[in-house]
Amino acid sequence: MINKIKSLEEKIAEAQLGGGTKRIESQHKKGKLTARERLHFLLDEGSFEEIGMLVTHRSVEFGMEREKYLGDGVITGYGTINGRLVYVFSQDFTVFGGSLSETHAEKICKIMDLAMKNGAPVIGLNDSGGARIQEGVVSLGGYADIFYRNVMASGVVPQISAIMGPCAGGAVYSPAITDFIMMVENTSYMFVTGPNVVKTVTHEEVTSEELGGASTHSTKSGVTHFSCANEVECLKNIRNILTYIPQNCEEESPAYPYSPSNESRPALNTIIPDNPNQPYDIRSVIHEVIDQNSFLEVHKDFAENIVVGFAMLGGKSIGIVANQPAFLAGVLDIKSSTKAARFVRFCDSFNIPLLVFEDVPGFLPGTDQEWNGIITNGAKLLYAFCEATVPRITVITRKAYGGAYDVMNSKHIGADMNYAWPSAEIAVMGAKGAAEIIFKKEISEAQDPAAKLKEKEEEYINHFANPYRAAERGYIDEVIKPEDTRIKLIKAFAMLKNKVAKLPRKKHGNIPL
Repeated sequence: MINKIKSLEEKIAEAQLGGGTKRIESQHKKGKLTARERLHFLLDEGSFEEIGMLVTHRSVEFGMEREKYLGDGVITGYGTINGRLVYVFSQDFTVFGGSLSETHAEKICKIMDLAMKNGAPVIGLNDSGGARIQEGVVSLGGYADIFYRNVMASGVVPQISAIMGPCAGGAVYSPAITDFIMMVENTSYMFVTGPNVVKTVTHEEVTSEELGGASTHSTKSGVTHFSCANEVECLKNIRNILTYIPQNCEEESPAYPYSPSNESRPALNTIIPDNPNQPYDIRSVIHEVIDQNSFLEVHKDFAENIVVGFAMLGGKSIGIVANQPAFLAGVLDIKSSTKAARFVRFCDSFNIPLLVFEDVPGFLPGTDQEWNGIITNGAKLLYAFCEATVPRITVITRKAYGGAYDVMNSKHIGADMNYAWPSAEIAVMGAKGAAEIIFKKEISEAQDPAAKLKEKEEEYINHFANPYRAAERGYIDEVIKPEDTRIKLIKAFAMLKNKVAKLPRKKHGNIPL
């Protein structure tokens, strides 16, 4: 038995060495951690249990039978993060460039199946050159097996992807299906076709970083939700985001001990500028309302005219969607609509209540928006709110104009509670535009058209640019003093804690994709 144990220990040591010391040193020279080092920083100390350490590939072509590594380029298993069970896979670039083989895929599928059965999040640390060419269609089939499980797990358990190196070709579609993607600046990239193919087909000269780096995907495409300065920061972000979300779709959103105190926030009374066209940062409203230092913004650098993220309110996790007047006046456009819709659907999937701060002058006009589908893309956000059955509360801080008023979680599309500040303007359009249309004849016939327009603007403002008409009809449940917002929201979410809402029986809806 002693000799057998010694033989086992040698195999374990071999497996833990991956592709060998030289390749590990090469990984470190690139500023990258090894697959095992990443798991060390991600998981609670001593909690990792590996599955499939001794697996090897089955390929016998192109000399592959002479080169085998225990584990076959991916480390899989389970552990805990802040004491909560998670399943993980970490691709090892030191073994065949982290390329995906038949057995590599089988290992990933096994832990995804376990995650589904046991209701725990799946975290993928991606660092791979793509499909293992020597295995041909077998490796492609392995990717499809993973994609299928990604889809089946969607909305059942949270799925988080961290791109720690290359992720190209078909490999990108697994992270794309998961709930959140994190990338590391300067060392990770994602693209369907690389710079060489792009140059051949379109004659564009572009680097890997420009084509699919963290900066590109966090600002231009919106593919990644978090851009991180280094790998350790990326892994800490994963740990952090899990504190806001439950283990699976059957659990309630996380709650932490909270002792009520003075919940009044007088600073909110002076946040809205006197000039209705002057911008302000909606984050200042968010930070005043939520528990101190609890806001985790998602997609921070993409579609900045809307702000989304997680926060704690009275010790309970909520999701926040807020128009941002400081960027493009807070209008809704294609990118902001899809960004917010995706976030709303995630929160609804995992029982996280939604809080909406509304200050929206409408949808962004222009040929670019119309030709690229603002109609169907704007409808995504409308659909997402209509479908959501979690507690939903809206606070209108200033403008709520036109169709955007309807879309931003209005009472008419199923919001549970709708509050407005006295500064709220709920109308079909802005006062100037409305006056020009309604009083066109009077203004044109006036001796002083400019003065008459000003007079009619004031008349329209007095009639419609306030929250009271909506409150009279019950579209607004209460007009509140800004300083009371926090306590009103804490009480309302507590009241809605046991909300039950059932959608009509159907296979699934057909969201306008």
